[in-house]
Amino acid sequence: MDLNNLLSKLETDSDEDIEKLLQQYNRENNHTFTFDQKEESLRSKLCQSLLTVLGRQTQVQPCCQRACLETLRILSRDKRVLGPVATREGMLVLAGLARLHGGEDGGDNHNRLQEDTQTEEEERVVVEALKCLCNVVFNSAAAQQVGADVQLARGLCACLTATHRGHHEVGLFSLRLLFLLSALRPDVRGGLRRELHAVRLLTEVLEHTLDVRWVGPYEAAPPDSQALPIPAENNERAMEALKALFNLTLSDAGEEDGDHQLRLISAIMRHLLMQKTETEEKTEEAHSHAVNLLSNLPVCCLDVLIDVPVQGGVEEYSGKNMDVVQVLLDFMEKRIDKQGSNYKEGLTPVLSLLTEGSRHHREIRRYIKAQVLPPLKDVKIRPEIGTTIRNKLVRLMTHVDMGVKQSAAEFLFVLCKESVDNLLKYTGYGNAAGLLVARGLLAGGRGETQYSEDEDSDTEEYKSAKPFINPITGHVEEPMPNPMEEMTEEQKEYEAQKLVNMFDKLSRQNLIRPMGVRKDGTLAPLDETLCRPAEDSSGSDSD
Repeated sequence: MDLNNLLSKLETDSDEDIEKLLQQYNRENNHTFTFDQKEESLRSKLCQSLLTVLGRQTQVQPCCQRACLETLRILSRDKRVLGPVATREGMLVLAGLARLHGGEDGGDNHNRLQEDTQTEEEERVVVEALKCLCNVVFNSAAAQQVGADVQLARGLCACLTATHRGHHEVGLFSLRLLFLLSALRPDVRGGLRRELHAVRLLTEVLEHTLDVRWVGPYEAAPPDSQALPIPAENNERAMEALKALFNLTLSDAGEEDGDHQLRLISAIMRHLLMQKTETEEKTEEAHSHAVNLLSNLPVCCLDVLIDVPVQGGVEEYSGKNMDVVQVLLDFMEKRIDKQGSNYKEGLTPVLSLLTEGSRHHREIRRYIKAQVLPPLKDVKIRPEIGTTIRNKLVRLMTHVDMGVKQSAAEFLFVLCKESVDNLLKYTGYGNAAGLLVARGLLAGGRGETQYSEDEDSDTEEYKSAKPFINPITGHVEEPMPNPMEEMTEEQKEYEAQKLVNMFDKLSRQNLIRPMGVRKDGTLAPLDETLCRPAEDSSGSDSD
């Protein structure tokens, strides 16, 4: 469609003609995401003209407003033409159409929203205005600043308070806009927590959306075995609320929000993890957001996950309920098995959560160790070979991504109560070397965390095979022929000198740097580690 013709008609035609013209433009460009740069100035003028039409709110019919907003939403996909929209006037026009009111008149916003009796067409206008605001805020730093200045977040909180019941899309895009503002503006994030009490509000949104029924202080009623999965619309709103809550709890969780509020969130996350949605993919996405949020909470709140008196637990684990821990383990293994996935984003959050839970909660650690590191029996196979969860985690200890490698190693180390000897038993020295170097534990020992004194019991099979296990590979190797067996002493000396010369050449060319281990278990240049004992002995010997 010719934009010059469209611009001229916007100034002269009636609302009905403008609506028809814009509907045609919207149909033609509904799936357009890349635009012709030559028409950039025309699209910018079109944004301004649309705002002018929308600015006459009481004089324009809702159906025409909706067409204008749909066009503006399409245009807002191009961040280069948002100049007219990312102004105070432009943002206030959109906020007014979205029924959001900031600091100036926000006090009675709740009552106004309750008293409004919107027609279906008027509600579509609100939804389209919210969609436009999401696009504009996402694509324009200037719009983000204006959004903070006119206190859009205050209007969104009031909107969410008033739309607990019904209005799915209004709630959905209000939550999405709140997520964007809290992600892109740290000052807005702080105001949401301290002044607007948005953590409590979003917790209430989740309670309503997920139909949480409390049977104890921090215990939700378990879902019925015959219960239907979470409806798609409820799941969509819950995901947006979880993302916004993640932003709000990203740092210093616990100061303004209080222990009670954060424990409520933990209990709701447990409820969510024990449920399913309409598809396996959506269930995994929901569980992923729950894991991310739990990772932000203080580790002391994680006892809520296993302390559910009404449902009961297992005597072996001090009466704690381990159902949700098993769900998290299954989720972790599914993420490991996912081909071509981004381990850093998809796997490290759940590894971190399980690591911290195991470090601070004995029952969680004992349960996870029983599943991941059961007593060893067959030690003829290398620890990284196989299909068990232990094999998969040991393989990750040598992953190319440093974050993934460290997370997997730390998880196994904590399950072994940070004992180097226990870790090497399950992984072999070669796989664990990276962690031991980073921790300064190459000489053995333990980490800093104090654990209970319960002892690990070895199986008879392991005890009998232990003397024959190669500590580097962590398994019993088949006997190998000795290549030096038939060599003369001269041949052995020649090969040894040849090897020394090769190392010396590589060292002089700075291709390798021979290292040794200090007494404290850290690495140092080989010269330094060889010289120090000599210096110590010379200083201590006296005639």
